[in-house]
Amino acid sequence: MSGGPSDCNRCDAVCCRLTVVLQSGDDVPARFTDVTEAGLSVMARDDEGWCVAIDAGRMCCSIYESRPDVCRRFAMDGPYCREIRADYLDRGGRGIPLVMY
Repeated sequence: MSGGPSDCNRCDAVCCRLTVVLQSGDDVPARFTDVTEAGLSVMARDDEGWCVAIDAGRMCCSIYESRPDVCRRFAMDGPYCREIRADYLDRGGRGIPLVMY
């Protein structure tokens, strides 16, 4: 994998498969949330593990303006992003583009 910002142009949206624990200040519509067995409020995921806020037709975050704080703090193309993308690709990830706007 190359190591520059251009990597985001071919994003696999792996961050959209991470467990996102919601914080008290997050203003996410309830239809996009779930509660874990441990009682944590999280972003809901579909049967394949993808965040349900993804607009599958346009492959972008449908709640980008009101996305959770943890999503806002996620550094695209940062060290953690690169680590989880590399792990995903090593496991045979299928490469799904995602546009954030």
